[in-house]
Amino acid sequence: MDVITAKQVREMDERERQRALLDLREELMMLYSMQTGGGLADNPAKAKLLRKQIARILTVMNEENYD
Repeated sequence: MDVITAKQVREMDERERQRALLDLREELMMLYSMQTGGGLADNPAKAKLLRKQIARILTVMNEENYD
């Protein structure tokens, strides 16, 4: 998955943001479940990247709620 920038998030409509957020959260939960199950992660930094992308989307959504 490519990195989602704040500029890209701002260009999305609300439905696309919600979908991207759901997809990222699902991917993060799958990664966590694989790690706790004893599986080796192919990219150990992927969880951090996913958390940052989720935070980026939530930040833009919260900014728009205050405008």
